[in-house]
Amino acid sequence: MKHLSIILLAWMSLFQTGQGLYACKNAEISLFSSAPIEDIAAKTSSGQSVYNAATGDLVFSVAINTFKFPKSLMQDHFNSDYLESDKYPHATFKGKVQEHPDLTKDGTYPINVTGVLDVHNVKQTRTIPGTLIVSNGTVTMKSEFIVKCADHHIEIPRLVFHNIAESIKMNVTATYTAAK
Repeated sequence: MKHLSIILLAWMSLFQTGQGLYACKNAEISLFSSAPIEDIAAKTSSGQSVYNAATGDLVFSVAINTFKFPKSLMQDHFNSDYLESDKYPHATFKGKVQEHPDLTKDGTYPINVTGVLDVHNVKQTRTIPGTLIVSNGTVTMKSEFIVKCADHHIEIPRLVFHNIAESIKMNVTATYTAAK
């Protein structure tokens, strides 16, 4: 986690501090896989993100091993067999919000973020839809999108092929505060 904070702070230093720069240290991320034998769900509140409203630049990172599952065996397999979190400890997204919502006005704004999603050390250019919500000076971004295991070379052994879906639904909620 310390390593990730240093990376985010370095990224923030590239931009002038002050108005327009927002940070989130506790983004909530959930994943859900519906499969014939058993649904799989996990959550974390350890996502970190920086958003530069002036440029639209957005960077996001989460440590894979922070996802918590209802069953410890699921968590063990997720980290060791599928995402190989010792080898690939983080999932990241670096992109740009295409729209420029007025953050001085309360409202809900549809947005699209185009950038590179890096999961399992496989980079994929994506445009991810979302919603940006401004309420009393607080900026929140929400998104729901699908990640296909095959797109990131996440292999599902034939033995458990019916237990795990090939597409994983991701939900992300990040509430930002103005960086000082």
